Amino acid sequence: MSETTPKIKKPRGRARLLDGKCIACGARCESSCPVNCISMNEAGEPVVDAEKCIGCLKCVKVCPAQAIEMFFTPEEQKILDQLAAAGAAPQAEDEDPEAAAIAKLQAQYRGVWVFIEQADGEAAKVSWELLGKGKELAAKLGVGLSAVVIGHKVEPLCHEAFKYGAEKAYLLDAPLYADYRTQSYLEAMCHLIGQHKPEVILMGATGMGRDLAGAVATRVGTGLTADCTGLDIDDKRNLMQTRPAFGGNIMATIMCDKYRPQMSTVRPHVMQMPEPLPGATGQIIRDSFTTPEDQVLAKVLEIIRDGDSKHKVDIGGAEFIVSGGRGMMGPENFGMLEELAKELNGVVGASRSAVDAGWLGHDRQVGQTGKTVRPKIYIACGISGAIQHLVGMQDADLIIAINRDKDAPIFEVAHYGIVGDLFQVVPVLTRKIRELKARGKKQ
Repeated sequence: MSETTPKIKKPRGRARLLDGKCIACGARCESSCPVNCISMNEAGEPVVDAEKCIGCLKCVKVCPAQAIEMFFTPEEQKILDQLAAAGAAPQAEDEDPEAAAIAKLQAQYRGVWVFIEQADGEAAKVSWELLGKGKELAAKLGVGLSAVVIGHKVEPLCHEAFKYGAEKAYLLDAPLYADYRTQSYLEAMCHLIGQHKPEVILMGATGMGRDLAGAVATRVGTGLTADCTGLDIDDKRNLMQTRPAFGGNIMATIMCDKYRPQMSTVRPHVMQMPEPLPGATGQIIRDSFTTPEDQVLAKVLEIIRDGDSKHKVDIGGAEFIVSGGRGMMGPENFGMLEELAKELNGVVGASRSAVDAGWLGHDRQVGQTGKTVRPKIYIACGISGAIQHLVGMQDADLIIAINRDKDAPIFEVAHYGIVGDLFQVVPVLTRKIRELKARGKKQ
């Protein structure tokens, strides 16, 4: 009777962190570990208890930066080498029921949606900006781009959405949706999501968008990343959502890899406005879904327009912005910036420190807690360049920085930097521009 050769068990190894690769994504590895062998240190990096690790690979698979690897002892590596030399077929990994369920769920969701925010039939420009970005994401995913239009007598917005890249438009048009109310729009969005199952939903980070996106994400049980400054797709169809974190001191990339749809809000002027394509057409999918009016708790009694809005400056839409920071030394010195802005047909902005000091109103603030701008020219005067400010203006076509500190962070993003006293530089710039304009008129 022949003896049976005992089967050599393939080692599973232990998880180990690779130096310098962790991006502090938010303890995804810790939450994925089934035996609680991973804890996080003060820097947000994982600490692995090798004695408890069972080598299940879940932390390796969930890490977006590939910062965790499987480590084998010399004895385990010897066994692996023996198996490889003997031509042993690689053992199939144990089927992970959770991973299989997630994959099955995600396979049902396809398509990129952009919510077209509108008031009185006029669309917010951020919606068209998001269609431009949505088209890029849809191309990487190999799916279609759709617009979601909700309102009353708003079908023309569907045709406008086609000009900016949408292939389909889901239209809910009824008197119920004439004015924005969270409940009615929430029910409408959840109905459409349940019917068509989109993979990605983008909304503007406006008052309406932030309100609706949070309600929808909560209702459908998925993740939402707010105020994104960058969007991309990884090799696993996950939406890579980049936004400032920890008070704006770092940029974090967040992914919702277990749930669908993936939802993001993006501030106006963060994404490039696409060029409209006149004559572009698409498919309008009409849906008659409504919620009975008596079941909508909020009622619109009166709409009061901001009477002071005509006196406010829209820095978000300005092509030329001259901004001042703490280096302006006081509110009385912003007059020189007004003069320069006037010569450029531009507006005056400010950093948070200047606004907090009461030198200018909050409607002039540029940065993470203010407005995101994308002007043709941005002139930063006396602004050091904290990341909270940079995320609001770094996409300007041309950035000119004026600062006495040659090591100021603002110079890292500026196309042109002037190291000097702004109280001397700004008047000279103003005078030179005025002379050039006068010379041009004479010619």
